[in-house]
Amino acid sequence: MKKLGFGLMRMPVLDKTNPADVDVEQVKKMVDLFIEKGFTYFDTALMYNGFVSESVAKTALVDRYPRDSFTLATKLHAAFFNSLEDRDKVFNAQLEKTGAGYFDYYLLHGIEGAMLPKYEQFDCFNWLLDKKAKGLVKHAGFSFHDSAELLDEILTKHPEMEFVQLQINYLDWESEWVQSRACYEVAVKHGKPVIVMEPVKGGTLARVPEEAEKLFKDHNPSMSVPSWAIRFAASLDNVMVVLSGMSSIEQMEDNLSYMSDFKPLTEKEKELCYKVADIINGQIAIPCTGCSYCTEGCPKKIAIPQYFSLYNENMREDMAEKGWTASFANYGVLTMKFGKAMDCIECGQCEGVCPQHLPIIKNLKTVSKHFDH
Repeated sequence: MKKLGFGLMRMPVLDKTNPADVDVEQVKKMVDLFIEKGFTYFDTALMYNGFVSESVAKTALVDRYPRDSFTLATKLHAAFFNSLEDRDKVFNAQLEKTGAGYFDYYLLHGIEGAMLPKYEQFDCFNWLLDKKAKGLVKHAGFSFHDSAELLDEILTKHPEMEFVQLQINYLDWESEWVQSRACYEVAVKHGKPVIVMEPVKGGTLARVPEEAEKLFKDHNPSMSVPSWAIRFAASLDNVMVVLSGMSSIEQMEDNLSYMSDFKPLTEKEKELCYKVADIINGQIAIPCTGCSYCTEGCPKKIAIPQYFSLYNENMREDMAEKGWTASFANYGVLTMKFGKAMDCIECGQCEGVCPQHLPIIKNLKTVSKHFDH
């Protein structure tokens, strides 16, 4: 299997304020191009793109191609079951929504310290193995957002899990929070192949500071900035596939241009990525990946990832010189449909589901001070 996977998490939309308003016709073209170039791995989940990702997978992929010509992965998230029966309700609904008949890869979704007890309480590891025994799942695994120490504990206790999905990118490689390198090394120790998520860190590594971009372009002007992030993850020996949440035909074409005949990074090129990481870490204000897990349960409907992105953009600008940027106008447009940053009631729901473990409440206060006053 080629090392690039199509993540159906950030698909193109017709209305940028509505993630569920997917541009299905463009997705079909992207699927066609992806398969035409020999790529087969598609990744979806219940809540992606405003809960329509699995349905779009059916329309754009399953209904249009023979079932044995592609690989489909989806997931069970702890937020959507509260009984043994609920697990099957979610799974059966996913089978119906995708029309897939079975899932090639099925994951317990986003395991971290706070969620693990629920997966254990409802015996989800054995439940998943039962689905595999019945032929409804080909490969059983889980995605993970926590420490290398906890990952080691889980894989020691559950050696029956066949693979693990990890957040790996050159910016998080040595992060004390994400622990990309340490988690990867644990997976290698246990002999588990790795599926990579967030290789471009929600777009952060597609738009790097000018100083960092110059380093890349001076070394190889033909390679796009995001290509460095995808290739960094794909260069790891134990990585099976790298998921890219492609949002346009142009992004798809760029990814395919260097992943169709993939060549791993040299040691010199890896060192270049580490230098760029140092530059970015010195400038990034809020390390949000834009996954939007935080927004679904927000009682004030605050567009948290979008506000963080706008704030980060402004922090990279010379505000003393400009005083006002387009980010202020974009913030105003968003607040016509969503709650303002200042509307946060500090309920903590968002922080409980954030895979990056960000202090969202504190960050919203910072954003509010910048945009609301």
